[in-house]
Amino acid sequence: MKVPDIANGLQRELKRRKYFIHLEILEQTLSLIKARLYISSDLFVQVYRNDRFQTTNLVLIHNGNRLFARDEVDGRWHRHIHTAPEEHDFSLDGQRAIELQEFLDEVEKILADLNLP
Repeated sequence: MKVPDIANGLQRELKRRKYFIHLEILEQTLSLIKARLYISSDLFVQVYRNDRFQTTNLVLIHNGNRLFARDEVDGRWHRHIHTAPEEHDFSLDGQRAIELQEFLDEVEKILADLNLP
């Protein structure tokens, strides 16, 4: 997953998933992107990718708190499950590389579990 792929994927998912009300690109260069897909003013998915450092952060945020995340640091993945978002999950599934679409599928399930919009 590289910056151009994420930029295109964000636009595609904004159109595909009708519950996203707004896409905000906070920063974008050739090797970096930081963006938010808003569900409401206090519920959004933040996406960050830095190709130079092989860093990816995909995060579901509600009321300023991380609910769920998948992170890649130096090419190594882990996740923060929604029942323990402060902990790092390095299980086989937690270490699996993930694409934006799959992360958003996981977000949908968590939103349903937590009865959020």
